[in-house]
This record gives sequence, structure tokens and C-alpha cells, in this order.
Amino acid sequence: MIKPTILCLCLITSLSFSRSAAAEETIAKRIVGAWTLDAVTAERADGSKAEPFGTNPKGVIIFTDSGYFSLFQSRADLPKLAENDRAKATAEEAKAVVGGSIAYYGTYSVNETDKFLSVTLDGSTFANLLGGSQRRDVTSLSADELRFSNPRTPSGMTLQTVWRRAKAQ
Repeated sequence: MIKPTILCLCLITSLSFSRSAAAEETIAKRIVGAWTLDAVTAERADGSKAEPFGTNPKGVIIFTDSGYFSLFQSRADLPKLAENDRAKATAEEAKAVVGGSIAYYGTYSVNETDKFLSVTLDGSTFANLLGGSQRRDVTSLSADELRFSNPRTPSGMTLQTVWRRAKAQ
């Protein structure tokens, strides 16, 4: 029979090893991979909230272990173009696509202490975002969920974004 003190000592030792192993897992290591968009909420300066990509947004963000990332977000109901040619989109069609989607890519680094990403965009469907780095505050990160906020968009909103780890197909 195992003595209670030995059993207790074994449990404490195993818990401390579990905690130290988890503590060694950095944000930089844990975010690598593909994530699918679950929700985006925008909070305006007056405190009102909106869903800029609708209630069922579509999107993906991919982080590489070498510091690159790529993002695409859109409304689920983007219109198809009547002419089936991007160069022949009507003004209304183009406005709906531009207003209902965003894509960009670039490099990122992680501030582990303050739990934020610093992203630098190399290309974007909204060129006004290019130049300089932007901050994304990691508010929650588990094996299956990533939450971060964009504390200040060019339009003055704060975006709260929820991502789910992409499942292998």
C-alpha cells in the first residue's frame, strides 16, 4: 500500500511539471497554424457595438513559425458579380465587396510579457493600412481558440476577434 504522504508528494511533483511545461509554451509557439474566423465585434467610441462582417463571418488567419501571417475576413453574403469579371464590377457591387471584406499579409512578432502581437502589413486590399506596425492584444489563447483585439482601427473602433483552430480536412 502506498503511504498518503508519498502519494501526495507524487501528485504535487506531477502538477508542478505540468505547470512548468505549459508555462514554457509561448504565445509565439501556440498561435502557429491556421485559424478560422468565428466572430468579429466592433465597438465604437460611443460604446455601441456592431458586427462588421455580419453574424456568420468567414475568414482565416495563418501564422507561420518564421514570423509571417496572412488574413482574410468577409461577410458570408458577399455578392457575386453579374459580369463574372472583377474588372467589370458595378459601383454597387464593388462597394459591397470592399465594405464586406478585408485581406492583408505581412510579418508579426510577439511580446510575450504584455501578450500582444505587433503586425506589419506588406500588402492589403485596404492600402491605407500599409506602413508602420499595428498592435493586436491577445486576450485569450487556448489550444482551440484565439481571441485578440485591435485596439484602434483607422475608423476609430476597437475590434474583438474570435478565431477557432482550423481542423485538418
